[in-house]
Amino acid sequence: MAKVDLLRSNAVALGGPVSSEDYEDFFENGALPLHLVGADGTILHANRAELDLLGYNAEDYIGRPISQFHADDETIREILTRLAAGEKISRFPALLRARDGSIKHVEITSSVQFRDGTFTNTRCFTTDVTEVVEMRRQLARKEEQMRQILEALPAAVYTTDKYGKISYYNRAAVEFAGREPAVGEDEWCVTFRLFTADGQPLPHDECPMAVALREKRPVRGVEAMAQRPDGTMVPFLPFPTPMIDEDGDLVGAVNMLVDISDRKAAETNQKVFLDELNHRVKNNMAMLYGLIHSAARESKSPEARRVLGDAAQRVGAMAAAQQTLYTENDRSRVSAADFVNAVCNSAKQAFSKDVALHVDVDAPQLPNDVTMPLALVINELTTNAAKHGCDHEGHCEMWVSLTRSEGELVLTVRDNGPGFNFEETGRRSSGTGLVSGLVRQLRGTFSVAPGPGAECTVRFACYHS
Repeated sequence: MAKVDLLRSNAVALGGPVSSEDYEDFFENGALPLHLVGADGTILHANRAELDLLGYNAEDYIGRPISQFHADDETIREILTRLAAGEKISRFPALLRARDGSIKHVEITSSVQFRDGTFTNTRCFTTDVTEVVEMRRQLARKEEQMRQILEALPAAVYTTDKYGKISYYNRAAVEFAGREPAVGEDEWCVTFRLFTADGQPLPHDECPMAVALREKRPVRGVEAMAQRPDGTMVPFLPFPTPMIDEDGDLVGAVNMLVDISDRKAAETNQKVFLDELNHRVKNNMAMLYGLIHSAARESKSPEARRVLGDAAQRVGAMAAAQQTLYTENDRSRVSAADFVNAVCNSAKQAFSKDVALHVDVDAPQLPNDVTMPLALVINELTTNAAKHGCDHEGHCEMWVSLTRSEGELVLTVRDNGPGFNFEETGRRSSGTGLVSGLVRQLRGTFSVAPGPGAECTVRFACYHS
């Protein structure tokens, strides 16, 4: 039999004596599907693994044309033609039709046995790769789905290999960059040119994506500017993220570029609005201060002049605080030193030239929500010190300090006068009562160490300082 001759010739080549029964057992019970095909394309024999693969009985398979079981006629013709020409076939992809109608994806490895130059039979090993092909198809479908998702995103998305070469970009990336990136050539970013948020040139190999690849970590919270070829500048936020395989090795990175032009425009409009609002508030306070001060001068009642003078001074303190806020770039916080000095200078205008006022600030910034009550507190305490701390000739010296201590801000106003009784003053002085109310607004505490040299202390928490 051809199959016995085939196996016997292989055994002789290996140099080992093998019986006919061994040949038969090797062919019939081998784990790999195996069949023999004659010169006319008829199946001469097939082992059990081949029959099990396709679900046929021996009588339904052996003795029939091999082309009958191939789903692609062109493929089997090419295989037989190449084999007849003496060519060896290795892992040639083909489609076999199983008995239940399903199609098996296989790879065929085959060669021909020639005797005296005559085609005797082929020796064909069949490897079932159906599951592999299906997995590849599923992977391709998932990749296509992911590609469609990325193409549908309104944000620019692109990927790089581990060396930073662009490997993919979506349509939004083209619109964002104003150019068509070159896959495999462009590095680090799809943009034409890059700049930092403050307008300094940013080399591509120093951009957030380059940092993410170099340091194998996501980069967040970094604003940058992209310049398109037409010169347009686009502010954006990048979100570069390294891609790591199961072995922990870097394989590439993905980046999303979020255009924040609208946000920047809104911030600019908001700044313009706040500047205009602050300007109007400042002007209104200045006008109010002038009106009250004028009314105080024209009043014939000493009590009215005192009350109006106190009111004018308080408005002046608030106006000084507002002016400090107006000159700050950051509208949410203010320089503590500038703020305290401005309020003290405003209060000082109501004191005689014989009052010396020293200011010491050891706190960087204050949030806006504490500035107005704090301005009034400073005004009231310095006014109180000027009233109660001066000698009979009007000479006195006071010290105002704002420091940090154990998570709190501590305001201290101290003078070198004889001191005063807080309990008695608190009951009869509207200024001291106002301080107590303002300190409650700051969620702080207020204490007075009476003379000589009264010292008033306000403590309040301030997490932005």
